[in-house]
Amino acid sequence: MTIRLLLFTLLFSACSYVPEPVPGLPSGNNETQPPSAPEPAKPTPVYTYHVINTYLHDPTAFTQGLVYADSILYEGTGLNGASTVRKVDLNTGQVIAKRSIPSNYFGEGIAIFNNKIYQLTWQSGTCFVYDKNTLDPIKQFSYSTEGWGLTHDGKQLIMSDGTSTLYFRDPDTFAETGRIEVTGDAGPVRNLNELEYIDGEIYANIWQTDRIARINPKTGKVTAWIDLSGILLPEDRLNRVDVLNGIAYDASTKRLFVTGKWWPKVFEIKLIPKT
Repeated sequence: MTIRLLLFTLLFSACSYVPEPVPGLPSGNNETQPPSAPEPAKPTPVYTYHVINTYLHDPTAFTQGLVYADSILYEGTGLNGASTVRKVDLNTGQVIAKRSIPSNYFGEGIAIFNNKIYQLTWQSGTCFVYDKNTLDPIKQFSYSTEGWGLTHDGKQLIMSDGTSTLYFRDPDTFAETGRIEVTGDAGPVRNLNELEYIDGEIYANIWQTDRIARINPKTGKVTAWIDLSGILLPEDRLNRVDVLNGIAYDASTKRLFVTGKWWPKVFEIKLIPKT
């Protein structure tokens, strides 16, 4: 009886043995676990708008650049023979002062940096620089691409040329210091036009659309879209108008302004997530 009991005990212990896990080896059974499916990418957020205030705008201004500074709206206008840089009273729409550029230049985007106004030209490869207060010319720079939109991040100028590329430029020399490719869910985002740097993001009008892209300046990724469809009412279109183009921001009061080429109005808007 003792021998049989001993054999039974040994057999039971062997059947009940669970091996210790070996470091570095997977635990559990030998069946292969299927890989978990990746989470689908979230679509880029879209914002619409609520109009807070409406201001008069010169309907003969072919708006190419817009900046708000020191309670004044600074504007760059285009077309050969009609290109200007100007100071505008936002509340009345009246032009306070302006300077025309030679008729062989087609004015484009503007930016204000260190009390100087920088104004691009479309296909002339020339950037004009003016005194912010007097609009007197100071100097000019040359560049090899087309000129469309212009803004700055407090250190560098940021420029568009109608492609999907944004260029960073030294304000003192206008030399290129870097560039990014702007991409959305469907790939490169082309026709980048008027620019504004707002709270760490680049806002860019997409030419010939009612959309503005919000862009991460480090990666070039579009972080959100702003859909401004319908902001210009039918009665505002009775006379000649062109496309949306013009973004300005009042950092002190967080006010966002938009307008367009030959538009009769400037709109102060609040962004609202689109449902």
